[in-house]
Amino acid sequence: MNFNFANERPADADAIIFAVPKNGLADLQLDLEQGGTVKAGAKAARFDGKLGEVFETFVTESDKILRVVLTGLGKGKAKDAESAGGSAIAKILASGAKHAAVDPSSLDEKILARFLFGAKLRSWRHDKYRTKMPEKQKVTLQNITVLDADLATSKAWTDLSAVADGVALTRELVAEPANAIYPESFVARCEELKELGVEFTVLGWDEMEKLGMGALLGVSQGSERPPRLLAMRWDGTNGEQKTPLALVGKGVTFDTGGISLKPGAGMEEMKWDMGGAGAVAGTMKALAGRKAKAHVVGVCGLVENMPDGKAQRPGDVVTSMNGQTIEVINTDAEGRLVLCDAMHWTQETFKPDVLIDLATLTGAMIIALGNEHAGCFSNDDGLAENLLEAGKDSGDPLWRLPVGPAYDKLINSPIADMKNVGPRGAGSITAAQFLKRFVQDGVKWAHLDIAGMVWADKPSPVWDKGATGYGVRLLNQYVVDQLES
Repeated sequence: MNFNFANERPADADAIIFAVPKNGLADLQLDLEQGGTVKAGAKAARFDGKLGEVFETFVTESDKILRVVLTGLGKGKAKDAESAGGSAIAKILASGAKHAAVDPSSLDEKILARFLFGAKLRSWRHDKYRTKMPEKQKVTLQNITVLDADLATSKAWTDLSAVADGVALTRELVAEPANAIYPESFVARCEELKELGVEFTVLGWDEMEKLGMGALLGVSQGSERPPRLLAMRWDGTNGEQKTPLALVGKGVTFDTGGISLKPGAGMEEMKWDMGGAGAVAGTMKALAGRKAKAHVVGVCGLVENMPDGKAQRPGDVVTSMNGQTIEVINTDAEGRLVLCDAMHWTQETFKPDVLIDLATLTGAMIIALGNEHAGCFSNDDGLAENLLEAGKDSGDPLWRLPVGPAYDKLINSPIADMKNVGPRGAGSITAAQFLKRFVQDGVKWAHLDIAGMVWADKPSPVWDKGATGYGVRLLNQYVVDQLES
C-alpha cells in the first residue's frame, strides 16, 4: 500500500474517508457537493461515530462517482484512532476502490498518525499463493493520500510507519509456509535489515557444536534443514548505551513434535512456531527503521523439528551450552531446548542487564489465556510491570503468571540436572521455570509465552485472519518507555 501526502484531493481519488467522533456527526464538516445528503444518510443508518462503526455511501462529484466512508472514532483516544483507521481500510480494501483520500480535518497530528498506523496495519494481506482468488476478494486499494502534506515528515507518522513495516515483516515470516521459511531462508529474508544499519552475526552447525549447544542442536538433528543462530544488533546511541537490551526469539520454523509426533489434524499450523523469532526480527526492523536511540540485540534460535532416523529420542540426555544436562522426556517440548542455548550464548556474548525471550512455547498458555493475552513470567517485578504497561499502551496485551521454587521441583530429573517437561498441571509455568535456570545472576529476565497471539482465526480492526505480528508493537513501546525516555 502506498501512502502519499498532499494538501488537495488527487483527481483520481475514487474514495474519501472521514473519521467521526462519537456523537460528532452533526458537527462533521464534509467538503463535498452532497455533504448534507451524506450526513442525512448516515443519521438514517444510525451511524453516530461509535468505535467500530463504518458507514459507506456514494455521491456524484463533477460527474464522477465518489465513495464516501465515515468511520467511528469513538472517544478519539490513540487506540481508538488505530481501530478506526483499520476499520475504514478493511471496508474498502477489496471493494473496487483504488485510491482513497483521508480527510484529516477532525484529527490532530498525533491522532491522525495513529489513524494511519491502523490503516497501514490493516492493509497487509498475504495472497501470494492464491492464483484463483475470486475477483471480489482481490485487493483493489493501491494508494492512500492523506490531505495533510506536513504529516509526511512528522516524527509522529514516520516512527509509526516504521513500526508498521516491522509488523509486516513479522507477519510475512509467520505466514510463509515451512518450505519457504526455514532457518537458512529466515536469515536471508532478514538481510534487508543490513541496509538499515543492523549488524549481523550468523552461526551454523559447526560453530554451535564447538560452543557446546547440545540442547539446540539436539532439536535440529532430525532435519535436513541445518540450524542457524542469528544475532542482529542495532545501536542508535553511538555507543552511549554500553549494555544492550537483549531480545531472544524461539524460531522453530516447523514443528512436527519430532519422535513425540503431534496429531496430524492442525499440524500445518506449526509453520508459525517461529513466531517469537519473527517478532524479534520485526522489532529490529522497526527500531532500525525509525532510528531508535537505543542499543538492542535480537537473537533468533532457528531450527526445524523433524522425526528422522537421526532425531533425538524421548529419554535422551543432552548437554546445554552452560553445562547443565537435560533429560528429554518429550521431543515436542523443543522450544525451551532451543531457547536455553540461545539465551546463554546471548548473555555470554553481549552481557545484557535485561533479557526478554519470546516464544510460542506451550499449548497450556492458550488453555489459560485463550487468544486475548500473552503470558508474562519474570524474575523482576519492575521489568514485568514495565512490560505489562507497554502491552496496554501498544495493543499487544500481557498477563503475568508466577514462577518460583514450588514449581522448580516439578522439572527435576532422576538422571540429569533437569527434564524438559513437568507434569500435566502448570505446563506454561514449568516451561518458564526451565528457562529461568539459564538466566545468569543479576540479569533481569522476562519470558513471554505468545502461543495464543501470533495467529488469529478471525480478523480484528488492525489485522486480517492469519498472522498478527504480535510482539513488535509491545517491544517497540517498551524500548520507547525504558531506553529512550
